Amino acid sequence: MTDNSSTLDQLISKLKQERDELKLQIHLAEMEARDEYDRISEKVEEVSRQYEPVSDAVEDTAKNIISALSLAAEELQAGFHRVRKAIEKK
Repeated sequence: MTDNSSTLDQLISKLKQERDELKLQIHLAEMEARDEYDRISEKVEEVSRQYEPVSDAVEDTAKNIISALSLAAEELQAGFHRVRKAIEKK
């Protein structure tokens, strides 16, 4: 496995872990936070599904994919941050 694949594996694992931790807290959140969580959770699964078939891709192609997935992961992390802020307001 290349370093890039390993990095993406860790990133996706971290996103799933954060998603699962939030799921435990989400029952306390307002409906708006719940809707945001559901939307983000679906995107985590989508990113994971998109990553699986390309994890063994050629290195040059993988670099472009890594850039795109990294950007998507940053957006998901920002969404998790919004959910956490909504939970903390309660």
